[in-house]
Amino acid sequence: MLLKNKIAVVYGAGGAIGGAVARAFAEEGASVFLAGRSMASLQIVANDITSAGGTAKVTKVDALKKEEIDEHLDRIVQHVGRIDISFNAIGIRGDLQGTPLIDMSQEDFMTPILTGVQTHFLTSTAAAKYMMKQKSGIILTLSASSAALSGRDRTYHLTGGFATACAAIEGYTRSLAGELGTKGVRVVSLRSDAIPETWKPDFPEVRAYMEKGTALGRLPTLKEVADAAVFIASDRASAITGAIMNVTCGSIMD
Repeated sequence: MLLKNKIAVVYGAGGAIGGAVARAFAEEGASVFLAGRSMASLQIVANDITSAGGTAKVTKVDALKKEEIDEHLDRIVQHVGRIDISFNAIGIRGDLQGTPLIDMSQEDFMTPILTGVQTHFLTSTAAAKYMMKQKSGIILTLSASSAALSGRDRTYHLTGGFATACAAIEGYTRSLAGELGTKGVRVVSLRSDAIPETWKPDFPEVRAYMEKGTALGRLPTLKEVADAAVFIASDRASAITGAIMNVTCGSIMD
């Protein structure tokens, strides 16, 4: 198992991406600490993990509140001694896309940016302080293809503040990786394209447009994103840091 005996913290673990990654971490041997604001959603993921023979603990944590993040990590370290993996998958209001910037309110534009940058800063720096002491660890951030769309796609999608948020998260990832590398800590961003499994309702016309723009002729699945997270979190990716893991099926090539 790629993550045997690893200790992983997943923020937003009750969501589609966070839950899929948490399950994959556990399947590969990690003990997973699930954090989020909805205990009911977290418990569903925890039940899936424990039913499959894995280990998961659930805690209500607002990943925009430093005190709650710090207290949670402190309890984990007191209980198990370390933190090996930190992954932030909280939603940053992608639903606010679809309005031209000139017609968008300041609040709707800024909400994804402030949410995304703040939560990644708070959770990653909190984990980094423990990882630096143990001289090991991997911090995973979450971005999206919106960070690097072509002009054609930016015109089509009207990404609002979401694209700006993703670009900022990726820039922050590189900066943090530069600061932590000599301390034994890696920092990598997962950049996924849209995942149709998470769409409620489905948008067939949008999906068809996006699939035609990928090299593989399709969009990524939750399992593929989770598998990428497992690999990057594992020791087999020990030379990778400051990178943007491209899980877009070739909609972005850089």
